[in-house]
Amino acid sequence: MKAKILDINGKEKGSIELPPAFSEKIREDIVSKVLEAKKVRQPYSPSPVAGKQHSASGNIQHTRNVWKTMQGKGISRVPRKIMSRRGSQFNWVGAEIPNAKGGRRAHPPKIESMINTKKINKKEIEIALKSALSATGNEKLVSERYERLNGKKISGLPFIVEPKLLSLKVKDLILSLEKILGENLFEVSLKQRKVRSGIGKLRGRKYKKSAGLLLVIGEKEKFKTNVIDVKKAKGLNVTDLANGGVGRLTMYTENAIKEIGEKIK
Repeated sequence: MKAKILDINGKEKGSIELPPAFSEKIREDIVSKVLEAKKVRQPYSPSPVAGKQHSASGNIQHTRNVWKTMQGKGISRVPRKIMSRRGSQFNWVGAEIPNAKGGRRAHPPKIESMINTKKINKKEIEIALKSALSATGNEKLVSERYERLNGKKISGLPFIVEPKLLSLKVKDLILSLEKILGENLFEVSLKQRKVRSGIGKLRGRKYKKSAGLLLVIGEKEKFKTNVIDVKKAKGLNVTDLANGGVGRLTMYTENAIKEIGEKIK
């Protein structure tokens, strides 16, 4: 299968043979399975010894003739620490329990529940990567993934550009992308950030960001910008191409296509 190579003005410059991965059957079920196994969540919890760094031990007993008993005192059997004493009479205060001063949290987040231990087979990862690559050239899936496209007809996928694009400055790059992608796709190509609606603004997630276009470049090529995401072909993975669903808007350089062909047989 051949694809067009576009120059910075969006005009056809030549053609290139696409690697077999771009013609593979798209297995969305396996892609979803791989994404689930690759999920990363930042573990958080209070210190394991928080609220337990004290001299209180065990529950107070209500039994006669037992050292440190509370029998007949009319107080609860919570763990207590001794502040001072006179013989067998104690001045003590509750400790460790959640309703005591300096006590532990009742049901804190636990790190064990946040560590992803799911595993995935190497062959499934390979199938998922091929499916994700193939989906970047599928016009129907790309159109369905973006709500702003709303089923609009798109053509020319996958987009393969000449290396000259990497030498452009940001202003010229944006103009070039508009010519290459067209009006409909250009709307979703640039990263956008907006203030989240709802109470999440108060919980450390004030902004929502769109993924935007992914530009895949060769190993020896360099490009740095905040306008779009950039990834080298050798390090390309399923999370880059299909996080949130298959069919991410992706652009490749000539060198990237060649390296993908060498990496994925």
